Amino acid sequence: MCGIVGYIGTQAATEILMAGLERLEYRGYDSAGVATVWEENIHCTRAKGKLNNLREKLQQQVNPSKIGIGHTRWATHGKPEEHNAHPHSDMNCRVAVVQNGIVENYLELREKLESKGYKFHSDTDTEVIPNLIAQYLPEVPTDSLTYNTPLLEAVRQVVKQLKGAFALAIIGAEYPEEIIVVRQQAPLTIGFGQGEFFCASDVTAFLPYTHTVLTLENGEIARLTPMGVEVYNLQGDRMRKSPRTLNINPMLVEKQGFRHFMLKEIHEQPAVVRTCLESYLNRDWHHEENPNVSPIDLGLSPGLYEDLEQIQILACGTSWHASLVGKYLIEQLAEIPTTVQYASEFRYAPTPLTGNTLTIGVTQSGETADTIAALEMEKNRRANLDGKYKSRLLGITNRPESTITHLVDQVINTQAGIEIGVAATKTFTTQLIGFYCLALDLAYRRETLPASRIAEIVKGLSQLPAQIEQVLESQQSYIEELAHEFVETQDFIFIGRGINFPIALEGALKLKEISYIHAEGYPAGEMKHGPIALLDSKVPVVAIAMAGTVYEKVISNAQEAKARDARLIGVIPTGDRDAQLTFDDLLPVPEVEEILSPILAVIPLQLLAYHIAARRGLDVDQPRNLAKSVTVE
Repeated sequence: MCGIVGYIGTQAATEILMAGLERLEYRGYDSAGVATVWEENIHCTRAKGKLNNLREKLQQQVNPSKIGIGHTRWATHGKPEEHNAHPHSDMNCRVAVVQNGIVENYLELREKLESKGYKFHSDTDTEVIPNLIAQYLPEVPTDSLTYNTPLLEAVRQVVKQLKGAFALAIIGAEYPEEIIVVRQQAPLTIGFGQGEFFCASDVTAFLPYTHTVLTLENGEIARLTPMGVEVYNLQGDRMRKSPRTLNINPMLVEKQGFRHFMLKEIHEQPAVVRTCLESYLNRDWHHEENPNVSPIDLGLSPGLYEDLEQIQILACGTSWHASLVGKYLIEQLAEIPTTVQYASEFRYAPTPLTGNTLTIGVTQSGETADTIAALEMEKNRRANLDGKYKSRLLGITNRPESTITHLVDQVINTQAGIEIGVAATKTFTTQLIGFYCLALDLAYRRETLPASRIAEIVKGLSQLPAQIEQVLESQQSYIEELAHEFVETQDFIFIGRGINFPIALEGALKLKEISYIHAEGYPAGEMKHGPIALLDSKVPVVAIAMAGTVYEKVISNAQEAKARDARLIGVIPTGDRDAQLTFDDLLPVPEVEEILSPILAVIPLQLLAYHIAARRGLDVDQPRNLAKSVTVE
C-alpha cells in the first residue's frame, strides 16, 4: 500500500520520480504527487486518480530540480481527494513529507499543534509530521552538509513522538542537498547509483538505475546527500552498514509483449516452479542409494524440527489459501497436527501456548502488516518461557530481504521473482512448492512415509513444470473464448474437496479481485447445507474434480448443481469420459496423483479470472481498492 520514491543526484528529479512511481503502481493507489526543492522553495504538485493526471500537470511546469520525493497514496485517513494526496508540507512550506503507513496518535498531535495556531489543509494523519518537524528547525539554517544536520535532528526528535507503523521521506526548502528517510515497521530501501541516490518502498522503483541497495531496519534514519548515505538509529548514533547487490533482471518488471503483468506472470509459472524445485530438491538423491540423506534441502537447521508436536501457520489472503494446502500436506505426509490462522484474527485472539510448536508466517512480500505483527506477538509471548515453549519461527516469502527475514529464525525463499500484478499467481504456486518441500522433508525426518513413496512424490513434483506448460498451451485460447460468455455474469460458485478445497477458495478470490464479480468457494460436500439455495441458470458452478479419493463425491455434488440448472465448468483430468458427460464446459489438465493436483488445478482458474476481467475492460493489474502489499492494518 502506498508507494514512496525519492531521488537526489545529477539529473532532473521529476522524470525519475514519475518513472519510479509508475513502477510502484502495482502497490495500489488513488492519488499521487511529487515535491522538489528549487530556488529555496518547495514545489509540490498533486493529483487525484491515476499517474497520467499528475503527469499532465507536471508537463505544464519547468522544474530542473535535482532532488525530490514522490508518492502514490492508498487512502486510509481522508478521502482520495487532491487535498489529501501526498506530499504534505507544513503551513509555511519549509518541509515536505511523504508517508507509507499510519500515525496512530496523529489526532493528539494535531490538537496540540492547532492549539499553537497551526492550520491544517487535509484530513490525513501525515500532515502533522511536517508541522512537527518545522517546529524543530532553526529560523536560520546552518550548513546542510555538517554532521547531524538540523533537518536530520528535527526528524529524529519528531519520529520519537510518533506511534504506529510508517516509512517517511522528507525534504526541506532550506536544505536542498539532503533527503531524510525513516523506517518504522514499513518497508524502505535505499539505492546507490553513480553520483546519485534513491529511496523507495520497493526496489522495483529504481531497478533501471542501480542494483546496489541498502534496506533500512526498523528504527533507522538515513540521510541522503550528493556525497553519500549516512544511517543513524533513533538515539542519533551513526550506524555502520554495507549495501548489497541484487541479482535481479530489470526485464522482470517489464511486460515483455503480454497485455498485462498478470498474464505474463501466469505464463512464468513453469519457469519459477522449476527454479524453486531445482533449489530445494536433492538431485543426487535416490532412496536406495542414499537412505541417510533427505531428498529435500531447505537449508533449515535440525533444531527447528526437534521434538515437534504441532505447527501453526499465520497468513492472509492468497497466502492463507496456500497455507490450507500446506496444512493438508503436513498432516497427511508428516502426521503433524497443523492449524491455519488468519494473521489479522490471531493478533487479537491468539491460540493457547503449546510446547514444541513451530509457527510459520506466510507472506509473499514479507511485509504484510498483520502477519508481521502476529509473528512478533508470538515471538514476544514465548520469549520469557521455559525451553518447552521456546519460540520457533519459520517464514515462507518471495522477498528474502524483507522484514519477515529479520523476525523469524529461518526462511524458505519461494524464488518466484518480482511479481507486479496485484492478484498473486506465480507467488501462490511457489508457496505451494515451498509447502511440498517442507512436508516431504518433515516426513523423511520423522519416517512417516516410506522412502519409495517420497521418491514417487518427488518424481511427480519434477514433472510439474512441463505439465503447467501443457495446460497453458492447451487452455489459453479456449478459456479466452469461454470468458466472453461470462462478461455479464454477477455470481460464481467454486467447489472442491480435500486438498483442492483451498483451490476453490483461491479461484473465487482471483475472480472477484480482478473482475469484481461476486464469487464464493465452498467445500463441495457443504453445498446441500445452504449454498445450493443460490443456484439457478444464472449462477455458474466451477467444480475441481481431480482423480483421487474424493473424485466421485465431487462429481455427485456437481450433478446436484446441474439439477438446479447451474452451468457447470469442470477442472478435470484430461480424457475423463465420465466428467465429459457431467460438465457443460471442460478445463482439462494432465492427470496426476491427487496429492499433486492443486498445482495444475489452479492454472485454468487463474486464466479464467484473467480473461473475464480483461474482456470486461478492467484494470487487471491494478484492481480497485486493492494493494499488492498490505503494509497497514
